[in-house]
Amino acid sequence: MERKQHIAIFTTASLPWMTGTAVNPLFRAAYLAKDGERKITLVIPWLSLKDQKLVYPTNTTFSSPSQQESYIRQWLEERIAFVSDFHIRFYPGKFAVDKRSILPVGDISEIIPDDEADIAVLEEPEHLTWFHHGKRWKTKFRLVIGIIHTNYLEYVKREKNGRFQAFLLKYINSWVVSIYCHKVIRLSGATQDYPNSIICNVHGVNPKFLEIGKKKYEQQHSGNQAFTKGAYYIGKMIWGKGYAELLKLLGDHQKELAGLEVDLYGSGEDSDQVKEAAEKLKLIVRVHPGRDHADSLFHDYKVFLNPSTTDVVCTTTAEALAMGKIVVCANHPSNDFFKQFPNCRIYDDGKGFVEATLKALNEEPAPLTEAQRHELSWEAATERFLSVSELKQVSDKKFDKSSSKTFASTSLNLRQNLEDTSAYFHHVALGFETTRRVFGAIPGSLYPDEEQCKELGLATPMGGGRSIKITD
Repeated sequence: MERKQHIAIFTTASLPWMTGTAVNPLFRAAYLAKDGERKITLVIPWLSLKDQKLVYPTNTTFSSPSQQESYIRQWLEERIAFVSDFHIRFYPGKFAVDKRSILPVGDISEIIPDDEADIAVLEEPEHLTWFHHGKRWKTKFRLVIGIIHTNYLEYVKREKNGRFQAFLLKYINSWVVSIYCHKVIRLSGATQDYPNSIICNVHGVNPKFLEIGKKKYEQQHSGNQAFTKGAYYIGKMIWGKGYAELLKLLGDHQKELAGLEVDLYGSGEDSDQVKEAAEKLKLIVRVHPGRDHADSLFHDYKVFLNPSTTDVVCTTTAEALAMGKIVVCANHPSNDFFKQFPNCRIYDDGKGFVEATLKALNEEPAPLTEAQRHELSWEAATERFLSVSELKQVSDKKFDKSSSKTFASTSLNLRQNLEDTSAYFHHVALGFETTRRVFGAIPGSLYPDEEQCKELGLATPMGGGRSIKITD
């Protein structure tokens, strides 16, 4: 029997952390495996107990990777209507409190055996490779596809000395992505530009939201009032997620928006400050804890207000459109994909925001067509991914065993090539604790610690980077 093409999807987060890089790669794995034509492995971070307590909500923790895998699969099964046969493997990770991010520990490319190393999909390739020390991804895999999720430059600009930090980060990102990825997919034009990259939204929405939208369509079609509530916004409650822009717009235009009531839903580090700022407005702005966007509480809202310009493709905007709501959002590259939908109302300035909001509140949303629903779905997102990735063009030749040699020997043979020399420099620089710290790596992240090795059944590092395999 001919061996199936193997796709390994590496990502930077995992459930129960409800972030885009936990949810979207999970759906991607499920839908790529749906037809059974390929072997799919989702590779996600495993955190020690103390880091789990910092990251995962509602005191949810796991004593073993198998326990977390069961949680993830149950979550997925409740949202898709088919059985998807894909594998889940874990790599050692650590939570960087200063970056609010999970970072890989050790050479995570080793999670996939050399004889299965066909295609790697790096969800957030810059994030996965900033501190990479090990086999070069392009050498290990025949095709490496990077998917750019996050507008890191926009977030960094908002920090102290942000302009300078963003300048440095831009070049570091370009460097690591170019030496480790063959292809780069940018979800929207809101991301950093990369040479030879393509802009394509390869994300869909959780099928639950499309089901909610269908029920709303049936209500509208039967002449019933489908939407009985006004305007709301949902998102992680930090200023950078659109709350600063929204409260400023509401504050600057309180007169024109007199009588408007807005509900904000979210949890995060800035919750208290957001609540305090909302209470100072003359408008009625209620602040609530975060909830699942699919909760029945949200079904009857008619208008979703989202002025955020830090997102790349806002998941909650896509979900609101799928539920049949009107969305009011900024004229920004992150929203280009949504402009094709009649319920997406774009504004350029404060005056436009007021006009779009008042008009939306006084109109009924246009029912989604089947074609529009499909465009928002993961089926369509998977079709777009397969098209732009050109996976069918990957050679069917057997994996060259010589490419499994150590990175250093490969690099030394190709040092005349500028890219290989650059990659070799990155490899060497990230092999020392001192330079890793200069780059911003977590201390002690060159190799996984003994506890994580034991939990994951990995080799235990020894002096000089050698390792021994743990036996049962």
